[in-house]
Amino acid sequence: MTPEQNKRFKYWQTRTILATMVGYALFYFVRKNFSLAMPGLEADLGISKTSLGIFLTLNGLIYGFSRFANGILADRMNARWYMAIGLALCALSNFAFGFGEDISYWITGEHTGDRFTNTMILFMGIMWVFNGLLQGTGFPPCARLLTHWIPPTQLATKMSVWNTSHSIGAGLVVILCGYIMGSMGSGPDHVGAWKWCFWIPSAISFAGAIGLVVFLRDTPTSVGLPELEGTESRREKPDASDRAEHRAFLMKHVFRNPLIWILGFANFFVYVVRFSVLDWGPSLLSQSKGVSMEHAGWLVAMFEIAGILGMLFSGWATDRWLKGRAHRTCVFCMAGAALFVFAFWQLPSDAPIWLLFATLCAAGFCIYGPQALIGIAAANQATKKAAATANGLTGLFGYASTLISGVGLGYVAQHYGWSWAYVGILAMALIGMLVFLLMWGARADGYDTAPQEK
Repeated sequence: MTPEQNKRFKYWQTRTILATMVGYALFYFVRKNFSLAMPGLEADLGISKTSLGIFLTLNGLIYGFSRFANGILADRMNARWYMAIGLALCALSNFAFGFGEDISYWITGEHTGDRFTNTMILFMGIMWVFNGLLQGTGFPPCARLLTHWIPPTQLATKMSVWNTSHSIGAGLVVILCGYIMGSMGSGPDHVGAWKWCFWIPSAISFAGAIGLVVFLRDTPTSVGLPELEGTESRREKPDASDRAEHRAFLMKHVFRNPLIWILGFANFFVYVVRFSVLDWGPSLLSQSKGVSMEHAGWLVAMFEIAGILGMLFSGWATDRWLKGRAHRTCVFCMAGAALFVFAFWQLPSDAPIWLLFATLCAAGFCIYGPQALIGIAAANQATKKAAATANGLTGLFGYASTLISGVGLGYVAQHYGWSWAYVGILAMALIGMLVFLLMWGARADGYDTAPQEK
């Protein structure tokens, strides 16, 4: 690139990273708002915990499949419009969810009774499953955009910074919805406040979707810039965009690539450990360590914050010391996660609260490294032409983990006690480490195996 082109490229690179960070954080505004609204849904509408749990499980499983399918589609679509339209539709599904009670009345003509309740649960369940389907349009276009604007040698560091977006989005929407549940609605019990947990975040996200259209562009060539130096000579031929050749490329670099499958299996175990703490943290802490719910909430929040620091450090360490080999960093991270989960398990229930904080935060610091780096490793191994598809496949494994971290962990804790639940989490971390070891000798990226331009 000329100096002028290089200056423009850096401007668009920074703009793309920031815009996608904000956009992906807003996907969490219309996803993680559900957890804060659940007490209101249960109290105001009488929806049982079982029904709410089914909503969560189906949303997670559908999201995993959607992320996989959308990964295949996003590699061949304009990522700018793909992400913006997906976020707008997520916002609309949340908006409709907030009207679930009113729509059920319109359908049945009743305010109470089994028919009204069943219709309401069915409608709201469909809307939340539909939201899970639409959520899959969030990450794949980001993977496509970032691999077009960030060179492979910088991807681990810069994408680790980018990956903090989901923690930022989840944290902000929790604060927002906490305020909503405590100050809005009618009467001293704030009846109906849960609706605003869907309407306000959906309005913010819809505005964000418009912002994505304004600030994003698909590829460097769409703004008159050359493709990334170091990958343009190894790019696919210009006429290789036909469906047959694209399918052949995907089969070779994703579906028949053993490294992508290893990353997918590893992602399953990473997500089991992560979701076990996020979903069951308050119950686990209060029942196994005697921690008050107030302190338990802070502990889980600190686990997330420590994870942000872990993502940033692991990305920097990968580029600084391991020459972009993110899979090697993941081995050390999973070993650290296992060590600190074991240390936390062994702490007595009367241990100082600061020690509980320190060990759980250390576990969060370690587990969020692989959570970020798997996407980076998959994108590099599959190359930028198949980055979204590869991330869709690994994401499918990640969200399939809810079968273990959700129902599985709950069953173990209920029937065998929390000690065996700790054993299960520890085992998942160790198995994940061993899976990462299978690709220890792999290259940092797969560009050398991509077709040469003729």
